[in-house]
Amino acid sequence: MNLGVEISEENDTNKGSMWVLDQKLDQPMDEEAGRLRTMYREKTFSSLLLLRFAFQSLGVVFGDLGTSPLYVFYNTFPHGISDPEDVVGALSLIIYSLTLIPLIKYVFVVCRANDSGQGGTFALYSLLCRHAKVKTIPNQHRTDEELTTYSRSTFHEQSYAARTKKWLEGQAARKNGLLVLVLVGTCMVIGDGILTPAISVLSAAGGIKVNSPQMNNDYVILVAVVILIGLFSMQHYGTDKVGWLFAPIVLLWFLLIGGIGIFNIWKYDSRVLRAFSPVYIYRYFKRNGKDGWTSLGGIMLSITGTEALFADLAHFPVSAVQIAFTTVVFPCLLLAYSGQAAFLVVHHGNNEIVTQAFYRSIPDAIYWPVFIVATLAAIVASQATISATFSIIKQALAHGCFPRVKVVHTSKKFLGQIYIPDINWILMILCIAVTAGFKNQSQIGNAYGTAVVVVMLATTFLMTLIMILVWRCHWILVVIFTGLSLLVECTYFSAVLFKVDQGGWVPLVIAAAFLLIMYVWHYGSLKRYEFEMHSKVSMAWLLGLGPSLGLVRVPGVGLVYTELASGVPHIFSHFITNLPAIHSVVVFVCVKYLPVYTVPEEERFLVKRIGPKNFHMFRCVARYGYKDLHRKDDDFEKKLFDNLFMFVRLEAMMEGCSDSDEYSLYGQQTERSRENLFNNNGNTSPSIGDFTMSTVDSIVPVSTPANGHTVTSQMSSQTEMDELEFMNSCRDAGVVHILGNTVVRASRDSRFYKKIAVDYIYAFLRKVCRENSVIFNVPHESLLNVGQIFYV
Repeated sequence: MNLGVEISEENDTNKGSMWVLDQKLDQPMDEEAGRLRTMYREKTFSSLLLLRFAFQSLGVVFGDLGTSPLYVFYNTFPHGISDPEDVVGALSLIIYSLTLIPLIKYVFVVCRANDSGQGGTFALYSLLCRHAKVKTIPNQHRTDEELTTYSRSTFHEQSYAARTKKWLEGQAARKNGLLVLVLVGTCMVIGDGILTPAISVLSAAGGIKVNSPQMNNDYVILVAVVILIGLFSMQHYGTDKVGWLFAPIVLLWFLLIGGIGIFNIWKYDSRVLRAFSPVYIYRYFKRNGKDGWTSLGGIMLSITGTEALFADLAHFPVSAVQIAFTTVVFPCLLLAYSGQAAFLVVHHGNNEIVTQAFYRSIPDAIYWPVFIVATLAAIVASQATISATFSIIKQALAHGCFPRVKVVHTSKKFLGQIYIPDINWILMILCIAVTAGFKNQSQIGNAYGTAVVVVMLATTFLMTLIMILVWRCHWILVVIFTGLSLLVECTYFSAVLFKVDQGGWVPLVIAAAFLLIMYVWHYGSLKRYEFEMHSKVSMAWLLGLGPSLGLVRVPGVGLVYTELASGVPHIFSHFITNLPAIHSVVVFVCVKYLPVYTVPEEERFLVKRIGPKNFHMFRCVARYGYKDLHRKDDDFEKKLFDNLFMFVRLEAMMEGCSDSDEYSLYGQQTERSRENLFNNNGNTSPSIGDFTMSTVDSIVPVSTPANGHTVTSQMSSQTEMDELEFMNSCRDAGVVHILGNTVVRASRDSRFYKKIAVDYIYAFLRKVCRENSVIFNVPHESLLNVGQIFYV
């Protein structure tokens, strides 16, 4: 069933004499949020457990970075090597690039900016949203800050952080600019999810051709495509069952390339270790000029996977990641590149050997075992990047920046292991197209480098704000970090610009397409929210209709879904003015996502009564973090009613105890313990209209009421039972889910690009994305859509 109405954006909300009364009738949910300020801190682990985490992180965090030796020197010298000293200069650049970016910047600085273990651009954005009002959809309220997972720091009003916060919040253009920066970084990570499997698998499969030079390159591409199809086809099984293999495979890979590097340094030329002196970088650029500068596009591939390192941080302690990188990854990579350099110094005149530097430098006795491990390592690296892509899209979806897509939870043990079918097949098609279209590592490498350096630049700008607002660092430290990062990354960025026409355009096109989709979707979502805010109905007007709302109250429960946490949505007023009846119990349900990793189950629902008891109207706010999922086995409706009934019981019991000297309410703070939420003095009793709460388990009297109060308690108990019986009978009569279906249209006087964005792109995305009724598992027979058209 659909009800339609057309409303223009120009309609203003009347704030007459009833507005003050309305504000009093529908107060924000302060009390129900409780006083649960518990800051999350990184746990302390035993040394043995920390080593175990460090071992496991190898397979999840470092796979992409570890496979870079497969293709770095080939992309650095695609036209051969004229002078062996160039190899030493390139090695020196690789050594200091690995030291400055992955080691110092990411492992020891950026990884500390994780959001409860979550990394990536949207995790940084969530941290900023908690410390400044920069979220473009302003659906947060101060009660949300009482969540145990809503950790944030405070600063003095005259501090540099406070001035930066005020500057960011000052204009909407700055908030939009910050959002665009985050979206650009996100789109480039999606590009990584396409290019990493392409270059890693193709480079690994290229080992087939080394011992058979006459083999056609098309066979190598065919093998790579088959591996890619198999990789993407297995995504729906998740990594829970085979994930335990990843760490041993990657550890074996690092030990092999490190050992081969030591062997090649000893066998060919140990003088390449001169590259640890930065003077060879100066000589390299002096000798090669512009060609040396453009070769930085190949050098930069040695640090690809660094952003995936941060995005895949998951729940590994930062100290475990630091241990794994400094003790295994970093030294093995240095040895691997030094060994290849020693090999190339001797064989620099043979261009065919240069293009296959990694496989040619492997001793013949262990060639095929290394080839197998290299292929497996490439698959693991690709899997890590694909998982990071799924994760960051889920975060974008929760922030209202991506169309609603199906998200499947693939593990019962780990919250972060998800699978997005639509995105998976899009990634597969684009990955195969890139692999088969370019047919060589050089052009794919140019594309890969462009994507990686743009993500790094976005992370640098976000980290600058994090250091100011979250860490409250001294401005000198901020300038040093930002200046050094931009110096290195802008240098690489200038180099990859020379290769835009040689494959570097691919991630730019992919990122532009995803950026258009994400920004248009966010714009439409913002306009819909603003429409609901501006057109909401006065609560005083609604209560002025009386308990019957001027209609026939029929048995049943009506769940009215809205994005508003206060006020009556316009769809409800449209509903009751077009139909002669309404349900006996009405619950306004607001489902919103917060810039936190997760909302604990016991803090998810906030319940409030609207008006006197005989109205039988409630408001329920369901809060989720950007990692929380709506699973098929989750009964959202049952949880909602459980919390609603609990509220009615506690409300009645509070009234019965209102004259007692003292009482305490206890809520389930964690699964193992209960904490006292708040104590109330007998002189102040909560009113019916204002008393609200989070999920609370029970009331435990601290002192026994006087005998004279027994009658009051019995009357409260009887009232409670009567209302619960009434609500249960209404629930048995039927539950109807009333969802608004707001259609956004561009007004006639809009510019042509706005009409294209709103009337075609956004309308198409709304048509193909999932409906809210599917997300919340609403039965089709219990669904009622109320349609309305909104012109922007």
